[in-house]
Amino acid sequence: MTSSITEHSPVRRRATVALPGMDLYYETRGSGPLLLISESGEGDADRSSMLADRLARHFTVVTYDRRGLSRSMPLEERPVTIETHADDAVRLIDAVRDSGLGGLTEEPAVMLGCSIGAVIGLHVAVEHPDRLATLIAHEPVAPWLLPDEEAALHRAELQHCQDVFHAQGWRAALAPMAKTLGIDPSNQQTEPDAVLPALDDQRAMNFSRFLGVDFSAIAADRLDPAKLRETPVRILPAVGGLTPQAVFDRRCAERLARLRDVQLLEFPGGHNGNMTHPSAYANAVLAALGRADGTGGDGGSGCGATAGLR
Repeated sequence: MTSSITEHSPVRRRATVALPGMDLYYETRGSGPLLLISESGEGDADRSSMLADRLARHFTVVTYDRRGLSRSMPLEERPVTIETHADDAVRLIDAVRDSGLGGLTEEPAVMLGCSIGAVIGLHVAVEHPDRLATLIAHEPVAPWLLPDEEAALHRAELQHCQDVFHAQGWRAALAPMAKTLGIDPSNQQTEPDAVLPALDDQRAMNFSRFLGVDFSAIAADRLDPAKLRETPVRILPAVGGLTPQAVFDRRCAERLARLRDVQLLEFPGGHNGNMTHPSAYANAVLAALGRADGTGGDGGSGCGATAGLR
């Protein structure tokens, strides 16, 4: 395990864990209860570093490169499902627990899942409920949460994005993907100090992996709503305040809130609020977990999570 530190940021400890068919890359920072962040889309361990730095004041934050992204390259190509990703997440939690990491406390783990990461978290909550105390599920891309006709419509949207990718490449597929998820790249609001990741060669490769492999996993995914309703894991569905009302990722979060009979939390930003509004988003996470004490960052107005079914 290696470490690095920059001014005003916590130590980032880098390591890998051996998983079936690959070594999974991950980073830890901070101390306290374990908080695993499972990123959206093409996001790797670096995608929301500013958010992770803020949360590390309260937690041992774990970020990672999902299977097939950046530094977590499989030794050979195998079919990948959401269950595969969930199993990877569980093995990662266990590996961090077993690593003897200084500052890690014994409280049950918390997971923040965004988009596909939220769907991974739902599988962990159902299939491995002993690993998690709480899951924040931010805009899960889970068509199976919707009524059949609506689910079919949104699976068709995902298929269209993938068809464009196969015909024209990842860059051409970004526009229909952003529309499907309610993202407007030309008018994306950000906090003044937010630094968005560059669209470099590595990120381009990650987009290709997401569109070519993980989109298929999302479309094929199923989870028993009855088991999801019954899991003892505390599940906190959340949406971005800037996410349009009608897009399917928001609708999935709303349906999850109704299934679990809990309030829907509203977080700063839109689908990518963890990246565009890291300070306010950190405060919202802390508020949702009952740890808000004003040290999550300078979020300004809307720094806490607000509740209410829409």
